[in-house]
Amino acid sequence: MLQTLADSDIHEYKGDLSQSAYWNKDLSPSLRSARTWAIKDMMVLWISMCACVPTYMLASSLIAVGMNWWQAVMTILLGNCIVLVPMVLNAHAGTKYGIPFPVYCRPSFGILGANIPALLRALVACGWFGIQAWIGGWAIFKLSAIYFPSLEAWPNSFAGISLPQLACFLFFWAINMYVIYKGVDSIRFLLNIKAPLLIVLGLALLGWAYWRADGFGPMFAAPSAFAPGQPKAGQFWGFFFPALTGMIGFWATLSLNIPDFTRYARSQKDQILGQALGLPATMGLFSFIGVAVTSATIVIYEESIWDPVILVTKFTNPVVLAVALVSLCIATLATNIAANVVSPANDLAHLWPKKINFRIGGYITGVIGILMQPWKLMADPSGYIFKWLVAYSSLLGSIGGILICDYFVLRNCSLQVPELYRKSGAYWYEKGFNPKAIAALILGILPLIPGFLGTIGLASISAWWITLYHYAWFISFGVSFVVYWALMRRDQ
Repeated sequence: MLQTLADSDIHEYKGDLSQSAYWNKDLSPSLRSARTWAIKDMMVLWISMCACVPTYMLASSLIAVGMNWWQAVMTILLGNCIVLVPMVLNAHAGTKYGIPFPVYCRPSFGILGANIPALLRALVACGWFGIQAWIGGWAIFKLSAIYFPSLEAWPNSFAGISLPQLACFLFFWAINMYVIYKGVDSIRFLLNIKAPLLIVLGLALLGWAYWRADGFGPMFAAPSAFAPGQPKAGQFWGFFFPALTGMIGFWATLSLNIPDFTRYARSQKDQILGQALGLPATMGLFSFIGVAVTSATIVIYEESIWDPVILVTKFTNPVVLAVALVSLCIATLATNIAANVVSPANDLAHLWPKKINFRIGGYITGVIGILMQPWKLMADPSGYIFKWLVAYSSLLGSIGGILICDYFVLRNCSLQVPELYRKSGAYWYEKGFNPKAIAALILGILPLIPGFLGTIGLASISAWWITLYHYAWFISFGVSFVVYWALMRRDQ
């Protein structure tokens, strides 16, 4: 029998649901005994996930394309404050009912239709898994090249990278696969040391930048490229809004599947305060480190170096180099398992609950991460923001609009938990799919497709579509929210 949660605001389960084709132990509601995460645990979770190389590179990329330091930091803080709202709202169902993200999608999309948002979210996580694996492999490659300089001379021979780079990437990828095989518990020690390790490294880089650039004055004196007399004068707002959308897109994945983590929270207070205290503050600190150090590289090297791995390799002390790059590898491994394996493994398990478990879902995540060629996603800051973050945030904005409308507006936070696992039940709709949710999803995404095709160079379109695309997350969220409400309100 599906086990009962001893909690006053969670329905008791009646009947034997463990034989359902849509149930397995990974997708079942968490037991009360497992719901132990307090405020500090939610904070640690976010500190661990935010203190990572992509956060540093996200901030640095804004400097590289023209913002000054305070413009970049404020854009990132604002984006994270905005995404915190759907983050906390979507977390509510996980905390109240103990259900993971794919099951949370069932009341709105249908028990089978929930695979649509789950797979869209999983695909993004696979991309992030590949990016993190590439960063770890890149650090190993640069460390190896210190002792074997000839590695740098190898020509690119595989999809734009050299064989030594590919070998290092696959080596780090294989370490991730081994951790998945051993289970998430094997990474617990790394998670505990990971956050302070990378923060200490970041602060050390900040101190070095302060010393080499003769104080904070020179590094912060670098003018914005959008200021009068500068190369991009008068173009700030045209860049700010797509950049803001990109900042929201950075955590748009977690704003959806946050129930995968908050299903272990003790209370709504714990998840709300823990996230509010952990997410914006850590992103603010690490983004400040990123923009300050990147600004300093302009003063020190007369070029913007937004990749911390490349920056670290410019140090001459081999001990410092080794410690820094090994630290980056450990931190990247821990972040990858926590942020980019747990959730897509659940999402992929949702496709075939009786056959796909966490381990198999993790393996699938790893393979797709390779096929997405993450080194191309990270090739330049412009592509990193506009062709990756904004593109997928437009999809996830639509999903978020539907989920929040369904759970808060139409259902008033009330779910029939046993029906989440029953065929032909309250959430079965038409053959397992809710066509109204699918229509709302499509209509939320549709207006953004021309702008996306124009941005990536696959179509020649007017500037109006590009401008519309720059507001991708906001438009897709709003359109899908309203359309879903209009289609579903008569059924409530």
